[in-house]
Amino acid sequence: MKLAVFSHCAIDTITINENNYEQIGGTACYSGITAREFKFDVDLFTKFGPDFPKQYLNEHKINLVNSESEKNTTRFAISITGSDRTLKLENECDPINFSEINADGHLVSPIYHEVSDEIFKKIKKDSNFLSVDPRGFLRRKDSENNVFLKQTDLDLSGVNAIKVNPEECKHLVNGTTDEMMLALQKKGVEYVLLTDKVNVSLLVKEKIYSITLPNQQIHDTTGIGDIFCSAFACTMLKEKDFLWALCFAGGAAQAALESKNVGLQKIPQKGAIQNNASYFYNLVKFRDL
Repeated sequence: MKLAVFSHCAIDTITINENNYEQIGGTACYSGITAREFKFDVDLFTKFGPDFPKQYLNEHKINLVNSESEKNTTRFAISITGSDRTLKLENECDPINFSEINADGHLVSPIYHEVSDEIFKKIKKDSNFLSVDPRGFLRRKDSENNVFLKQTDLDLSGVNAIKVNPEECKHLVNGTTDEMMLALQKKGVEYVLLTDKVNVSLLVKEKIYSITLPNQQIHDTTGIGDIFCSAFACTMLKEKDFLWALCFAGGAAQAALESKNVGLQKIPQKGAIQNNASYFYNLVKFRDL
């Protein structure tokens, strides 16, 4: 099976407890390598500059589509305190190009404006199953390049699954948590995933299914959402079962956090994900809306 991923690669400077780590990353890397753990072929639509070590993606047998740019790679400075983090945009690479691709599913997860509205429309038309993390559509920067979110009217018709946190949700729709999830559903999304730190919820039709990740000391949260999204999409495409997809997504996030590793080193192996998924499957709660 094949997953097409649309997102920028990045070079992140991550600061945790005054320790600095320079890591390659971006959704492109986290989602793409996670999908490879699920034995998916990956076509990666991205852009990076001559400063990016593309051999890392080549070693994971990720197919790069029209990826090289004369501009340097998108860069973020990320400061992490517990589960909270702040971002500063230090460089922005070229936008992503589109070409039709015969893939089982598409994952669109921009990190900063690399997917235009026009390209997004073309992806939606080309996709059989489309999963979206909208944060890069919502992000803006101030005069000092600090990244913040802005209210955005995003056309979600043709989107099968969306993953948001409460802050992102508030910049797409209005209301209480339940009302916001329903509002996203009314925009045409079949599977609405809301991640609120250790609490994960999934709205399908009139029911909300939820799991809770075990409390633990959190180290580097960079890329956790990308790992989660990729695991959900791959499991949905393989199993056609949203409960298993929820549990595998939670299991992947949990395994990544348990590793205590920084950057891409935290991407878990399939065995660890599967063990966690089986654990969560017996603990899923649900309620009617």
